[in-house]
Amino acid sequence: MPKFFAYVLLILLFACSMPAKAQKVYSCNNRYDADIKIFVVENRYDADLLVFKVSNAYDADGNKGLWFFCPNRYDAKKKIWFADNKYDADLLICFVENKYDAGWREKEKMHLLY
Repeated sequence: MPKFFAYVLLILLFACSMPAKAQKVYSCNNRYDADIKIFVVENRYDADLLVFKVSNAYDADGNKGLWFFCPNRYDAKKKIWFADNKYDADLLICFVENKYDAGWREKEKMHLLY
């Protein structure tokens, strides 16, 4: 029986060490409170990430550009701030209308949302 508990504990530790699955974000009013500075571009080809806003936190899946905007900063995995200038931003995004269009265009910036 002790081996069983050791295996369960090992599985739980492994599961907790994996990156957060959902992209739950909170929009800050102050750039210094944010984890990431974002600029929204109009042209999808200028974006690092194509983002689709989901209406339910359970629909946000992995680091694939499916974002749920949390009303409370403590429920979010990342705090973001929308910059007025793309040169002040860490990440350029474009909002898309179709869930299947969401995703990374510049994969070297994926680490920003882990």
